[in-house]
Amino acid sequence: MRILPVIAAVAVGFASPAMAQMINFGDDSSQWSNNGECDDGRFTGPGLTSTPLLEDDVLADATDCRNAYNAGQLTLAGVSKDGTIDFGNDSGEWSNDGECDDMRFAGPGMTTTPLLQEDIMRDASDCRAAFQAGQLTLAGQ
Repeated sequence: MRILPVIAAVAVGFASPAMAQMINFGDDSSQWSNNGECDDGRFTGPGLTSTPLLEDDVLADATDCRNAYNAGQLTLAGVSKDGTIDFGNDSGEWSNDGECDDMRFAGPGMTTTPLLQEDIMRDASDCRAAFQAGQLTLAGQ
């Protein structure tokens, strides 16, 4: 009878949303792909490049980002293990203008201007509203 609680605990662990969530790493179309550093601004951690992140590199450095993610050197920025999104705050220059400026997202609720690394998690109200209205998803999801 002692085996059943262990089996149940293992089964619950495998059914967690974090394990079920699949990340779309994109492709290797970036000029900076396959250099050993992730250049995709959707991620955070020691596996991320220290150079400025560009909008063009979102979903364009798959091998480097996948390898660093699998090695535990990256996580999705502002996304908890249970899949809850931390939208951040409204400290960005372009917050509260009705358009999401956070490169972690994609969809019709996004701004049409170039996205900047410094806007990650700094346009919470705009991004949250567009996400809740179904006009945004996490980029690559």
